[in-house]
Amino acid sequence: MNIQLNMQQRTEIARLEFLTFTLGDEHYGLDIMKVKEIRGYETVTKIANAPPFIKGVLNLRGDIVPIIDLRLKFSVGNPTYNEFTIVIMLHISERIVGIVVDAVSDVINISTDDVKPPPQFGVAFDSQYLHGLAPINEQMIILLNIEALISSKELCLFDSDDSKS
Repeated sequence: MNIQLNMQQRTEIARLEFLTFTLGDEHYGLDIMKVKEIRGYETVTKIANAPPFIKGVLNLRGDIVPIIDLRLKFSVGNPTYNEFTIVIMLHISERIVGIVVDAVSDVINISTDDVKPPPQFGVAFDSQYLHGLAPINEQMIILLNIEALISSKELCLFDSDDSKS
């Protein structure tokens, strides 16, 4: 009986929830616990000398939120900005960041046993930003480590602790 309870606990711990979305023809997933809200694209204030994938910032209920277009960052899909464009607002490192995607698909539960390690080649970005790959319903879902990507020096979104005054 005690062994069976431990097996059930391990099964519950081994299940992860991901919000799935598309960029171009590829399907991605990110930890649902990082998602603050999903909304339509709004006009942003552009930031001078920002990389092209940083579309700008917007005021979200008093918070200044940087908006990153993952389609441009990963060089996938056709970046269009209209009433169908989706922005996923994320809560990362005590800040809010928006990511532009083509479409949001679903929330899925994945067992850690179903997650395959990321390849060392053939992806549009560094595999350190991947949790892994998960085959779901005849599709391969690329599971992003969105916190590692958004917090990376490559994106330059967060100041280092040393620069705070």
